[in-house]
Amino acid sequence: MSAGLHHVEIWVASAERAAAEWSWLLESLGWERGDEWPGGFTWRAGGTYLTFTEAPRQQGDHDRRREGLNHLAFHGGSPEDVDRILSEAPANGWTPLYQDRYPHAGGPDHYAGWIENASGFKAEIVADRP
Repeated sequence: MSAGLHHVEIWVASAERAAAEWSWLLESLGWERGDEWPGGFTWRAGGTYLTFTEAPRQQGDHDRRREGLNHLAFHGGSPEDVDRILSEAPANGWTPLYQDRYPHAGGPDHYAGWIENASGFKAEIVADRP
């Protein structure tokens, strides 16, 4: 048995909207588009994949402050890569969070940026340690 995360399935209100919101970010991070079907799609990185599927009981946008998923944290490469992704985020529908503490909102030894999309999902982009 190998340890690690196999996949995460994220239920969304609209697969079309999720594709528009997530494709830029995942492509920027080196993920590859996987399968697609009516109402859903996947993105892969190594042996892990993310599945985005339209929720059978839609209740509006995701609220990361309630029970359930708060955010996904991604390997972002070098600090310069993280800076680039954070600077491109607004033009791609993502709002930077905690800008007053960027890039050390997670502590002095943690170089990362947080962004949120219009559907209420938050992503953390973490720089590799030197």
